[in-house]
Amino acid sequence: MATFQLEKTVLLVLLLVQVCAIHAVSADSDSLEKYVDSLPEKNELTSTPNKHSTIFKDAEKLVKDDTNGTTAPNTTVTVVTSAATEATSKSHQLEEKHSSFTIFFILLVLAFCIITTHLLIITKFHYLPESVAVVIVGGIIGGVIKILSSHDLVDLHEEEAFPPTIFFLVILPPIIFESGYNLHKGNFFANFGTILIFAVFGTLISACVVGGGIYLLGVAKVAYPLDLLESFAFGSLISAVDPVATLAIFQALDVDAILYMLVFGESVLNDAVSIVLTNTILAMRRPEMADVSGAVAFFHGVGHFCLMFAASSAIGIASAVLSSVTFKLFDLRKTPSLEIALMLIFSYIPYGLAEGVGLSGIMAVLFAGIVMSHYTHRNLSPITQITVQQTFRTVAFMAETCVFAYLGMSIFSMYHHVKVSFVLWAIALCLVGRALNIFPLSFMANKFRIHKITPKQQFIMWFSGLRGAIAFALSLHIDMEKEKRQVLVTATLIIVLFTLLF
Repeated sequence: MATFQLEKTVLLVLLLVQVCAIHAVSADSDSLEKYVDSLPEKNELTSTPNKHSTIFKDAEKLVKDDTNGTTAPNTTVTVVTSAATEATSKSHQLEEKHSSFTIFFILLVLAFCIITTHLLIITKFHYLPESVAVVIVGGIIGGVIKILSSHDLVDLHEEEAFPPTIFFLVILPPIIFESGYNLHKGNFFANFGTILIFAVFGTLISACVVGGGIYLLGVAKVAYPLDLLESFAFGSLISAVDPVATLAIFQALDVDAILYMLVFGESVLNDAVSIVLTNTILAMRRPEMADVSGAVAFFHGVGHFCLMFAASSAIGIASAVLSSVTFKLFDLRKTPSLEIALMLIFSYIPYGLAEGVGLSGIMAVLFAGIVMSHYTHRNLSPITQITVQQTFRTVAFMAETCVFAYLGMSIFSMYHHVKVSFVLWAIALCLVGRALNIFPLSFMANKFRIHKITPKQQFIMWFSGLRGAIAFALSLHIDMEKEKRQVLVTATLIIVLFTLLF
């Protein structure tokens, strides 16, 4: 059926091209006669399937009638064009209906999750973190949809509701910006050196341990085999920690402020570092890097990572400074609606610019949020200061809720390829990599810190290295063979759920 529709489309295009050519040369009869003579012979036309040959005959008749000064009927053109227009209109209507239903479904899921979160807050049930509760709600909804789709009651489309592009362009930026904008800057910058050590060097250690371990286990045929770059790409993406559940418990139990900031600050920077590192490794898989030696490829990757980190951060800082100067020069305090609108625009500008020039939008928007909260925030009217803080927090909450709900729904809505040995070894390597990250780096950091990181705090930091939404989205974003991609996506989902639930 698809082939028949394609043939009809091609024939229609050929017909329209011929008709346009006729009218273009109608003022020159000699050129027109040459054009008619150049048309295919009758035996060539008759070799076309019967259902399409009438279109060619009508086209030939149209050409000959036009050369004689008469106008031929355009019934065929009208009918075919009308049918194509009607088909296109129906396709657009179906697409609009599907999009409307998708939006309705997403809003319905969000409503369920928000009500669940509210019930947890008012009942003070701290044993079940909000993120875990949202994952459970998403899993229940995904299971119901799976059952309905098995009875042909609904049409289930895998991954359609949450493609990686939507995650990185729509969902992730407000989460990262809000984490930087509403950051407690005093404790953050007081511990910035230690946080930077954990976020950068700790992520590199974890990625090397997991990636190297997965590669060696694959060579030994103990786990699912991946090549070197694929192994390190998996190691870098699974090193993206997301301690949302742990931080929720920290807030409820009122833990030490320094411990809270170390865990939170590491997670904020770690997300951006993990994304940049994963993209750097994937860039090394391009064809032009195939003939490059290992040492050259290594230094190229290090240089690319440093360039991405520095340039993206510079874009974020420059954008934040520009926003501060803009609000200083143009006093918008008497028009809060315009003030808020411009603030929202500036919050997304660094992300779009950085991604547009091939850098890391996440890193740019993170530093933009940190700098804007310190400088731009002071140039806003009091009502706008309160409004933008709550707006950013609300948008980030809804984005995080969408992510965790989708994690739960993915248990049933996606096709999974489970390699048990690969998953078990990956979990073990994540724990080992986290330990080799936290304990040695804490020992080094304590050499320069006034307030030492105690062994108890180190253990909590090791245990709080949860994997979350960013790791899962990065796994969806990886361009690999179908089977390998399914194995990595499934393993990442299981690891994320394991670290969240246990």
